[in-house]
Amino acid sequence: MIHPVRHLEDANILAQAIVNTIPEPFLVLDARFRVMTASRSFYETFKVAPEQTEGRMLYSLGDGQWDIPALHMLLETIIPDKVAMDGFEAEHDFPTIGRRTMLLNARKVIYEDSDAVTILLAFQDVTERRAIEQEKEAIQLQSDDLIRQKQVLLEEMRHRVANSLQIIASILLLKARAVSSEETRRHLQDAHQRVMSVAAVQQHLHAIEGVDEIEVGSYLRKLCAGLSESMIGKDQPVSINVLSHKGMIPSAKAVSLGLIVTELVINALKYAFPNQKADALILVTYEIDESDWKLTVSDNGVGKEMGSAPASDAGLGTTIVKALSKQLGARIDLVSSRTGLTISVTRATFTSRMPQAT
Repeated sequence: MIHPVRHLEDANILAQAIVNTIPEPFLVLDARFRVMTASRSFYETFKVAPEQTEGRMLYSLGDGQWDIPALHMLLETIIPDKVAMDGFEAEHDFPTIGRRTMLLNARKVIYEDSDAVTILLAFQDVTERRAIEQEKEAIQLQSDDLIRQKQVLLEEMRHRVANSLQIIASILLLKARAVSSEETRRHLQDAHQRVMSVAAVQQHLHAIEGVDEIEVGSYLRKLCAGLSESMIGKDQPVSINVLSHKGMIPSAKAVSLGLIVTELVINALKYAFPNQKADALILVTYEIDESDWKLTVSDNGVGKEMGSAPASDAGLGTTIVKALSKQLGARIDLVSSRTGLTISVTRATFTSRMPQAT
C-alpha cells in the first residue's frame, strides 16, 4: 500500500530529493520567475552556490547570462498562455565554465486547489553536439565543393575530348579528299569513321546521368539511334532495333560495349545491304544472366561471303572488336548465311533466348 505524504515538510524534502536526482541542471521558479530551488546538477554545472541562486530572479543569476530578451518573451508571454516551452537555445560565455550552448525546456505547473503557479526549467548542455554538427556541416560543405570542382573538371575534360576528336576527324577527312591514291583515301576515310565512332560513344555516355554505372538498354538504344540518324541514307533505309535485358553496367564496360556495337553496326550498314532491301534490319541484343552476358549484332543482309569488306578494312574492324572483347573477357562467334550475318560477343557460357534478324 502506498502511503501519501502527510506533512508539508516531508513533501518539500521529497520534492528536493526528486529535483536532485535529475542529472541535468534544473530550476523551480515561482510565477514571478524567482528561483524557489535548484538541482545539485545546476550548482555543479554553473559553479554557483545556493545562496547565489535561491530567492533571486532568473534574469539576475550569475552575470546576467539568462537576461535574454527572447527568453523574457517566451517565459512572460508564451508560458502564461501555454503550459510548455521546448527547445529554446541560448549561447553564452559563462564566468567559470566558458562558452556553452544550452537548450532550455520549461513546464508550467497549475494546482487544483490553489492559484499559485510553478515553472519547471530544465537546461541541457548541447555544446559538444552543436560543435559536432558544425564540424559535419563544414565537412559536407567541403565535400560538396570538391564534388562541384570534380564536375567542372569532368565537364572540361569531356569538352576537350569532344573537340579533339572533332578536330582529328576533320583533319582525316580533309586529307582523304586531298590525296590521289584510292587506297590511301580509303584508309583515311576508315580512320575518320573510327574516330567518329569513338566520338559517338563519348557523346552518348556524356548524355546519360551517372558516372559510375549506366542502364545498358537505354544506353544502347540511344547509341544506335544516333548511328541511324548519322549513317542511314534515304537510298537504302535500314532499321536498327535494340532488345536488352534491364541492368546496370560500369561506365568503363559501357565504353567497350559501345565501341563494339558501333563497329559492328557500321560494318553491317556498309556491307550487309549492297542492294536495296525493303525490310533491311540490324538487330542489337544484350542478354544478362547474373555475371554472364551476351551481346549480339545480327542483320538480314547478304551474309559475309557476298557482302565482305575489303581485306584491309575487315582486318582493322576485326582487330578493334577482338581487342575490346579480350578486355571484357569475352569470346567472339560469327554465323553467316545467305539470309544474314550474326556476330556474338559472349562472356562465359551463355545460351541465347532472344530472336535474330531474319
